[in-house]
Amino acid sequence: MEEEEQNGDIGKYDELKFIPNINEPRNPFEKFFFALYNVVDKPIIWFRENVVEPNRPKTVYYHRKFRRVPTIDECPIEENVCYFEANQQFRRDRMVDDEILAILRQRRTDCTYYNRPDHREKCAKIMQDYTEAETNWFIKYGDLGALGNVHTAYMKQKHRLVWERRHGSNREAKPAVKPEDELN
Repeated sequence: MEEEEQNGDIGKYDELKFIPNINEPRNPFEKFFFALYNVVDKPIIWFRENVVEPNRPKTVYYHRKFRRVPTIDECPIEENVCYFEANQQFRRDRMVDDEILAILRQRRTDCTYYNRPDHREKCAKIMQDYTEAETNWFIKYGDLGALGNVHTAYMKQKHRLVWERRHGSNREAKPAVKPEDELN
């Protein structure tokens, strides 16, 4: 009984097996457009596959990776080339950090919109990541302005480290170095 059902299924499959070939024209109109395709598009495809693709560089220009250059504290005094390279590296790093912050901001906004009214529970990790990244960005680039360069950022970092040494990492913490110890 099962063999008859299986043979019957195979017969039905054989009837449905015939699928027309879409590469063969069915009427003169399609035949004209297939000929036009072969005359116009086929040489372009051949040229791209055989000439352009093999001669194209493997890496794309917009994925270029720059080598890390010495930072401003590693540059010798009055070395203008090193200062310029460090400044360019600082600008690239700032653009990358800006984009990372924009992506995290967009994730936070999307999560908030999609998960209202209980977005505070569902988006807590995303909001925490954004807040942490925003704080780190402000520690590094905040108050520099649009024309801030590597020298001003280095001085800001130096002043922050001196302040943290004297007052602790936050205002509520006890000073790391007591004034009496500094004098001795």
